[in-house]
Amino acid sequence: MNLQFDMFAESEGERATHPSPDSTSKRSRSIEMDEADMVAHLASTGRYRILRKLQPRNIAATTRPEFPLHGVILDTETTGLDYRRHEIIEIGAIAFTFDSSGTIGDVVGVYGGLQQPSNPIPSEINRLTGITDELVAGQVIDMATLRRLIEPADIVVAHNAAFDRPFCEAFSPILSGKAWACSHSEVDWSNRGFEGTKLSYLLGQAGYFHDGHRAIDDCFALLEVLAQEVHAHALTPFAELYRASQRSRVRIFAENSPFDMKDHLKARGYRWSDGSDGRPKSWWIEVDEPLLESELQYLRTDIYGYPEADPPIKYLTAFDRFRA
Repeated sequence: MNLQFDMFAESEGERATHPSPDSTSKRSRSIEMDEADMVAHLASTGRYRILRKLQPRNIAATTRPEFPLHGVILDTETTGLDYRRHEIIEIGAIAFTFDSSGTIGDVVGVYGGLQQPSNPIPSEINRLTGITDELVAGQVIDMATLRRLIEPADIVVAHNAAFDRPFCEAFSPILSGKAWACSHSEVDWSNRGFEGTKLSYLLGQAGYFHDGHRAIDDCFALLEVLAQEVHAHALTPFAELYRASQRSRVRIFAENSPFDMKDHLKARGYRWSDGSDGRPKSWWIEVDEPLLESELQYLRTDIYGYPEADPPIKYLTAFDRFRA
């Protein structure tokens, strides 16, 4: 015996024969909408954020003369964190042109190469990068190709130049005489609305995703992030980075500072050097040159308590910064 609510239910056959007008219209709309329409529709609801897969830029057949300067975005994968003990197992590099205002022009060269290290790749590096001993077996980075990209460069950009530069200079002298810039530390990402500085996060905020942790993929990702134009900012991230690279900075060593002041120095952004890299054994910080006097005043007043204190300083340009 049918219950009351069963009497008003259609059979499976009836539902198949008489689809509801609403479901038919929904299917029609989905068929008629192309990919661009679907993206626009989802975005317009305010409930979705669309990430597009990053499509690497093509190498330009001819370069535009209005972009006379040359840059290289460089990334490395290594067997560890210490350039004195560990080795490069992959280098990615993208050569591009730009103008004096920091506008990026054309991609003019791309290189990605693997190198077999002298020892097996640690398992944690394998998990992070996907690079295995089998993948690098017999592989050697093509230094002639890399040199052709590097030699014309007016600036070399890495997302963590303090990591990549020491490894690269230990690997080959072709990068030792170049000006370097760090897109991690020399762009004010927080002022641009970013809450983090990891490359994958920056790329996501820019509306893209990519296959990360391989060197050439990360180079293309960084190029796209640096080229982003945001109406709220007069400068692209690369233009800001290029300007920052042209400024002198000063490294100040708080040598012989009182031990009980270490927490104050650390809180202000000072880092510890144990002296093993040739620097003074002390806390140190880098500041823009115009901030030198105010930082010295802080040390004399708040740390040393001695107005005549004269801590060692070292002036740095992009040719010196981020060295080991």
